[in-house]
Amino acid sequence: MKRLPVLVVEDDADLREALVDTLELSGFSVVEASDGETALDVLRREPVGLVVSDAQMQPMDGYTLFTHVKDRYPGLPFVLMTAYGVIERAIELLRAGASHYLLKPFEPQRLIDEVERFLLDAPEVAAESMVAESPAMKQIVSVASRVAPSDASVLITGPSGAGKEVLARFMHQHSRRKDGPFVAVNCAAIPDNLLESTLFGHEKGAFTGAATALPGKFEQAQGGTILLDEVTEMPLPLQAKLLRVLQEREVERVGGLKTIKLNIRVLATSNRDIQAEVAAGRFREDLYFRLNVFPLNLPGLAARPEDILPLARKLLRKHGDAMDKPRLVLGSDAERELTAYSWGGNIRELDNVMQRAAILAAGAEVSAADLMLNVGLFAKTVTAPEAAQEAPQETDMRSVEKRHILDALAATGGAKKLAAERLGISERTLRYKLQRYREEDGESV
Repeated sequence: MKRLPVLVVEDDADLREALVDTLELSGFSVVEASDGETALDVLRREPVGLVVSDAQMQPMDGYTLFTHVKDRYPGLPFVLMTAYGVIERAIELLRAGASHYLLKPFEPQRLIDEVERFLLDAPEVAAESMVAESPAMKQIVSVASRVAPSDASVLITGPSGAGKEVLARFMHQHSRRKDGPFVAVNCAAIPDNLLESTLFGHEKGAFTGAATALPGKFEQAQGGTILLDEVTEMPLPLQAKLLRVLQEREVERVGGLKTIKLNIRVLATSNRDIQAEVAAGRFREDLYFRLNVFPLNLPGLAARPEDILPLARKLLRKHGDAMDKPRLVLGSDAERELTAYSWGGNIRELDNVMQRAAILAAGAEVSAADLMLNVGLFAKTVTAPEAAQEAPQETDMRSVEKRHILDALAATGGAKKLAAERLGISERTLRYKLQRYREEDGESV
């Protein structure tokens, strides 16, 4: 796994240079800041694996910086460099959650050893740190950090594309089970007739095609966390079986005779109004109460405007790195476009836009034109004559699948039930795929 850089915060330029050189010569990637305010700017722009900060700085000292880091990036390791005369303050920070302190002066090898230890201990936690600049997200991350160490079931609700799975992974990585597996199951994407064996496993010969025995997702999550993504899309008969598994903490494979004890933590997500689903009889009330021990509601991106630009920069770095354009930055006109946009598709839509921008950017700066927002290109509905003239060649599987589904809908006059039967999939799976097309492409399908 590629390790994230170390952020060195030191207002003495000569000492900062010596610290950076020591770490870089030992093979670490390093970013630097001359004070606490600059350090926070760096953290807003890019993820880091560890903060090493001096205690005495102006205008923001290391103690204040730690308070901000703990609030905005819980789980990010923080090591304080301090003089002997103020060691009491460093000990206070340890009690408040700091990782360690280095007493000045220290040997270069001591610094290397500390950095190595903390980067190896928690690289995944730092990599999945939540962007939380908005008041709403700061509160959610704070609450999620407090409930993460427990084994309580958590139900995360919110609109599609808002980052529910990212929040679930964040909670796993801040739990006592972080060294165990994290197993995510999208309940909406798996056909009804396969979902039971996917979750609970099956024995050899349990059904046609079951040539070997296979453990289910619950067994695969032993010692760790299982995420039931979009759990409200699960059919009612299977909800009853899931309830028993959650109550008894044991599972029985399809076609099996013995029970298997489970040691897992259960998280679930839904983009629906679950109480309305319960009232309509589409979701079991007892299962709802079993999952909803601790509810977390994740707002859409439009409700957390302070997070738009930090998220955009993080996603732009991701796509820029993948395309060998590691130094891409957002221009001021692009930033204005991003903050003014409505983001109906939430973070998933923003991710698509940043990928598009990384592809189109001619230089190091992404312009508003590179974003291609509000130009209608991706939302255009092609009429039959236009389609005949253009005849685009669809080579990727997603496009072929989408065209196949849209053709089936057209042939059945838009009747989803008939189209699903024609396609050989469940109506629930068809609804899920159509919803994904709307979110990813901005099209009305």
